Amino acid sequence: MAAARGAWCVPCLASIETLQEFCRKEMLTCTSIGITKKNLNNYEVEYLCDYRIEKGVEKFLVKWKGWPESSNSWEPTRNLKCPTLLKQFYSDLYKYFYALKPNKKGVIKNNIKSLDPSLSDYIVKKAKQRIVLRRWEEELNRKKSHSGMLFVENVVDLEGPPIDFYYINDYKASPGVNTLGEAIVGCECSDCFKGKCCPTEAGVLFAYNEHKQIKIPPGRPIYECNSRCKCGPDCPNRVVQKGPPYSLCIFRTDNGRGWGVRTLQKIKKNSFVMEYVGEVITSEEAERRGQQYDSRGITYLFDLDYEADEFTVDAARYGNVSHFVNHSCDPNLQVFNVFIDNLDVRLPRIALFSTRSIKAGEELTFDYQMKGSGDLSTDSIDMSPAKKRVRIACRCGAATCRGFLN
Repeated sequence: MAAARGAWCVPCLASIETLQEFCRKEMLTCTSIGITKKNLNNYEVEYLCDYRIEKGVEKFLVKWKGWPESSNSWEPTRNLKCPTLLKQFYSDLYKYFYALKPNKKGVIKNNIKSLDPSLSDYIVKKAKQRIVLRRWEEELNRKKSHSGMLFVENVVDLEGPPIDFYYINDYKASPGVNTLGEAIVGCECSDCFKGKCCPTEAGVLFAYNEHKQIKIPPGRPIYECNSRCKCGPDCPNRVVQKGPPYSLCIFRTDNGRGWGVRTLQKIKKNSFVMEYVGEVITSEEAERRGQQYDSRGITYLFDLDYEADEFTVDAARYGNVSHFVNHSCDPNLQVFNVFIDNLDVRLPRIALFSTRSIKAGEELTFDYQMKGSGDLSTDSIDMSPAKKRVRIACRCGAATCRGFLN
């Protein structure tokens, strides 16, 4: 149903297309972008920009969804049946004074007549930030392949989505590298706990218990059942390939470590949490990129050195949620090498398992000095074992902190 101007707000922040704003401004219809004769003149509140009291009436400056900013208008509170957006507006207002401007704590009063331009500018920037972060969140959930949801949150600063980062679910092979592989044989098990399964054929221990928790020590490889195996999708030896079941939140840390990841669900000890993926490159190319990254002070190089040091995973541009996991000297995640269809020992898949029970809301971390681990933080320096170049202070805050990442 078409909404009258100022009647109802849409609390969820949907994507805004510049073409929609242009069409409405020029009174043009375009069904391919959702602008029809029926909704051409629709007005929905996208966010609130400013506040003032005019002749004793409270008014808000409204940005209308799908309309250019030149169409913004002042509307009385009675036209704004959007408690979520109003609550967010006041939350930003108090955040500005009490967090960003602590020396002005006494400024906010119930009878405030108008907002300082710097305050209204901050409120608009926060509103726009939420829109781009929500777009990014939607994009991540369209692209991810695991069952859990991904959420994005930044209540710390005005930082938006990372620039030039592309979400992928599996290794992205650089020219000349084959990461896919193809299993030649598979197990004949009807019960992989009891049969002569893939780990046995590879000469290693079965990695999981009946609850799909890891039971082998760090440093030992995991051989899962592959596409040639007769066992079905419910096989207990298909854990990593099914993907993580947890909903996770990419959030902005408040201690200068950039983005981080926290779980929104409780994770039991020794459970699979996520894979680390990126672009697989040769070690020679990794050395070249590492030198370039050093000049910028960042890198995401992860050496695949299970048995040979021929390849490296670079997650600077291509990666998944693990791209945002931070370091801790007291980590709750541990690295394991995994083989499924591709049994090339030079190209293991990298899986992160919980080292202990993890509470809902807790940040996920792992130790960059673990065997085969690389530096995954967004503001990090190269920490791959073969390429330690810079002595970097650690900010993990753990009681057992070593003081430096390397």
